[in-house]
Amino acid sequence: MTMIKSDIKSMLLSELETYFLSIGEPKFRAKQVFGWIHGGASRFDEMLNISKPLRQKLDAEFYINAPTLITLSTSQANETTKFLWQMHDSATIESVLMQYAYGNTVCISSQVGCAMGCAFCASAIGGLERNLNASEMLNQVFFSQKESGKKISNVVIMGIGEPLDNFENVIRFLKLINHPAGLKMSLRKVTISTCGIIENIDKLADYKIQSTLTVSLHAPDDETRSRLMPINRKYGVDRLLEACNRYFSKTGRRVSYEYSMIDGVNDTSAHAELLARKLKCSGSHVNIIPLSDVPERLLKGSSTEKIKAFLKILNHCNINATVRRSLGQDISASCGQLRVRHIEKGS
Repeated sequence: MTMIKSDIKSMLLSELETYFLSIGEPKFRAKQVFGWIHGGASRFDEMLNISKPLRQKLDAEFYINAPTLITLSTSQANETTKFLWQMHDSATIESVLMQYAYGNTVCISSQVGCAMGCAFCASAIGGLERNLNASEMLNQVFFSQKESGKKISNVVIMGIGEPLDNFENVIRFLKLINHPAGLKMSLRKVTISTCGIIENIDKLADYKIQSTLTVSLHAPDDETRSRLMPINRKYGVDRLLEACNRYFSKTGRRVSYEYSMIDGVNDTSAHAELLARKLKCSGSHVNIIPLSDVPERLLKGSSTEKIKAFLKILNHCNINATVRRSLGQDISASCGQLRVRHIEKGS
């Protein structure tokens, strides 16, 4: 009978300590192994301060997973690099490395595919295959850094998938990336994006994690948002905004709202005025996004003139709003596009 190995990179230090004590090893072994794993070790035989018999035992019971890089694309227009990774089961995901004046940010995926079905996004084409485990999210940070040679200072969980639909693994990822014996990344430098799963926004607030919560809003009214985002048919805009206000009350962290500008759908002055009214007391930030062209979707981005007019209305109403600069359009840097191209080529 073949033993099924466990994913050691997804284990918390406390879980490793329990394991080593259970096999009669001293507790400090856990910190040694944890340090090797989060320092980039890909094999147990690299752990030179661990005895050979113990390394062999670990190798028999655990695996250290790592993705395979399929494609690396660098934008000619700006400092943006997109990675297409293959997992152990041949599933593919994407990460995007973006360079800013304040440091390097990697946008990582949380699922293989997505079940949310947003009308403007390539991630949901083909639906949801599975959740990523914590180590597969962590690897996107590790290996984006390794392949690019650039130190990662910030993480955005805004790639393929809905992070709050993979809640437990995302929480585990946050604990791992923040651990003093690991990457020691401040959770203030991690942004979590959601389309609005209200019960999990409330659960996240209960953890009082000091990460930034970003909500994909994209419309201020139920009719428009339900057309764009099926999740809205379950919760509705007003209930979502109430959950975001609760999040701010519990954590002290203001919520940021993503708003993709879509021609003839959500970009009128009436939409801007309604959005301003609904957000006027929240002190939140609105991130206006020029929609990237997704050939599989029929929606088109708003004109520059409409975007400027929309922004002017929000600012006139004292809403903190900015327009996100477009990054990596020449390398299909929007969520899911590179993966879709890869799947199409293989079919």
